[in-house]
Amino acid sequence: MSTAPYTLEASPGSEPLVPGPREDVIAALERITALQGLTAAELAWFAEHGVQRVATSGETLFQEGQAAVAMVMLLRGEIHVRREYGGVLPLFIGRSGQLTGLIPFSRMKTYGGIGFAVGDVWALVIHKSLFDDMLRAIPSMAQRSVSVLLDRVREVTRIEQQAEKLNALGKLAGNLAHELNNPASAAQRAASGLLSELRTYGQQKFELGAICLQDSELSAVRAWQDEIRHRAVPADSLAVAEREDTLSRWFSQHQLAQSWQATPDLSELGVEAPDLDRLDSLLKGRGVDVVLRQFASALRAERMTEAMVDATARIFDLIRAVKDYSYMDQAPIQEISIPLGIESTLAMLQSRLNGIEVDQHYAADLPTISAYGSELNQVWMALLENAIDSIATQKQKQGRITVRVTTAGPLLLTEIWDNGPGIPAELRDRVFEPFFTTRPPGVNLGLGLDMVQRVVRKHRGYVRVQSVPGETCFQVRLPIDQLQAY
Repeated sequence: MSTAPYTLEASPGSEPLVPGPREDVIAALERITALQGLTAAELAWFAEHGVQRVATSGETLFQEGQAAVAMVMLLRGEIHVRREYGGVLPLFIGRSGQLTGLIPFSRMKTYGGIGFAVGDVWALVIHKSLFDDMLRAIPSMAQRSVSVLLDRVREVTRIEQQAEKLNALGKLAGNLAHELNNPASAAQRAASGLLSELRTYGQQKFELGAICLQDSELSAVRAWQDEIRHRAVPADSLAVAEREDTLSRWFSQHQLAQSWQATPDLSELGVEAPDLDRLDSLLKGRGVDVVLRQFASALRAERMTEAMVDATARIFDLIRAVKDYSYMDQAPIQEISIPLGIESTLAMLQSRLNGIEVDQHYAADLPTISAYGSELNQVWMALLENAIDSIATQKQKQGRITVRVTTAGPLLLTEIWDNGPGIPAELRDRVFEPFFTTRPPGVNLGLGLDMVQRVVRKHRGYVRVQSVPGETCFQVRLPIDQLQAY
């Protein structure tokens, strides 16, 4: 048995950091789950033909893309494998008591990420040149190797799905935070301004009471205000500016210095100089400025209240969209409407659709289908985000996304078109491969379209893509009759 220090690919012939006697190696091999049940002689074969490797905590063991040439039996410590641009989450974790690395019958050619030691690592390495001898000496290793490979596939699939779910959750949270920020900020500003305005309004009520208007005068003022409110119509900014100039001159002529504060609010409501003349005649010049300032303060308070109502209504709409998108508090499988799912998804993506025209065409009397609603919404999310990202690559062109849902025989056909640059012909057949992406490193994991394909197949449907320069379409076909689909 030979030894080597520090790295799993160290040159043979050097001394280990912590030498392991043969008896200790065999004892550690007995704790390898995949080797349990082997005889002492079979374990001794590994101890005699394997090469010890030792590494300290944090040490890099192999690089992404480096050729994988050996099976590794982890006797102590952990190995974490992480993609260079894949963030902090490990792609794979090899723990003490596991077989990892290149295993017989595996198609693994290179390492899929950077491997580094977590804690001090002690491992026994079997070079691939010894695999044939190993299988002859220990026939049961064939079945054991296949079992390890199947477990590895399940684990990698689980990690991929988890990573994609976390990625989707991060995007959903980001979109939701962006969408909620605007109405929440508007509501906060309106509430803050309303508090101050109510204090002003209360003070002006006292001033209004101090001028001691008669009941007939109060009724006339109330009727004047109601008339102004009733006839108020939206006006363009130029007309409002012209009215402001007119009202400012009127206030100056009547020596109402404090009433300038009411000018913007009265102008927006459509008050003209003749309206002020009529109010002045009703009050006989007494308390006009107090009445106008009180009226303007009331108008400001009303607008702030309306802004709060609109903002909170928008927040509730977003919450409802999230619940519809995720099918929160609902059964996993239910009768769903494809157009409603797409509408909920578009609501979640609203912040990313600025500058992009979205055309929606839904056939009349579309049937519902029995499906996993939240999973199908992830499909629409992935396809729409793909379209948005594609459009973003050519900023000089007006972005357009077209969504069509119709029936095609026994199938529901959903098409999502975009006018991005298109997918090159040589890459078209690879877009559904896991981890394949045309985006820069670190932008995404390349699992979105793979997830789309898996979910659509789960619903007994299929997805296709067609693309030419300036026009790309993803087509999702789902059977209307989902009986026994699950």
